[in-house]
Amino acid sequence: MARNAILLHQEQLAPAGVEIELMKSLDQTVQIPHRDDHYMFIIQLKGRFLWELDFTEVIMKGPSISFVAPGQVHRYISYKNCEGWLVFVDNGQISTQIRGIFDTYLNARQSVAVRKEDAVFKIMPLFEDLLHQPSLPLQKNLISSLTATLAGMIASKIIQSQNALSLVGGQKYNTVLRFKQLVNTKCKELKQVKAYASLLNITPLYLNEIVKEVTGFAASHWIHQEILLEAKRLLFYSSLDIKQVAYELGYEDHAYFSRFFKKNTGMTATGFRIKNH
Repeated sequence: MARNAILLHQEQLAPAGVEIELMKSLDQTVQIPHRDDHYMFIIQLKGRFLWELDFTEVIMKGPSISFVAPGQVHRYISYKNCEGWLVFVDNGQISTQIRGIFDTYLNARQSVAVRKEDAVFKIMPLFEDLLHQPSLPLQKNLISSLTATLAGMIASKIIQSQNALSLVGGQKYNTVLRFKQLVNTKCKELKQVKAYASLLNITPLYLNEIVKEVTGFAASHWIHQEILLEAKRLLFYSSLDIKQVAYELGYEDHAYFSRFFKKNTGMTATGFRIKNH
């Protein structure tokens, strides 16, 4: 099946579970798409950073922040006058609540613009300095506190950009988070909004309503996006033919899958494979 396994960076972080790299130290080599077993936060103060996340190009201009979750396929493409930090954080350093927020806005709102005076830029020099003081008393505790603060600040900006601050932690938010978790694990077998609504014991209409309220998109959008992402990964990283990819994703009719893929991506599955190789 595999043409090349997706490169996975794992168990590479220092014992503290946090590492920081300056953006200006990055070279101009286009990376091979890869995944990490940890979170990555991009804290950009200035410049233009072009990268790819789950086969979608992302452009960060000027002061902005972003996150990449464990398992997401990504690569850096180009940088111009970039200043800022890349922060790599072990999953265990991120609280359950913050991980839930990141999961909710996965592939929806992972990068947002901020003001150059934002507090996130003020804590980064302190954070960087702290990591270079291994003999400092309580260093581990201080690192954990600053990591939690940084993750919380990024999550807060993501929520604010969606105007969903009042929803976090509420019943609607928790239902949407559960829905996205279900889609992630069941999209190959369940492709209708009504199927997920049934699992959540709510009506399809209500599910669509709350998903759009929290994420900005209807429930069907997230089902389609998860299927398309899996399809792209199979087309990119496996040698399965189009019919086999369709069957792998739960489609008995490969022609229907081909129409679905082209309608939602603007290119055929074969065209996508050729373009990305």
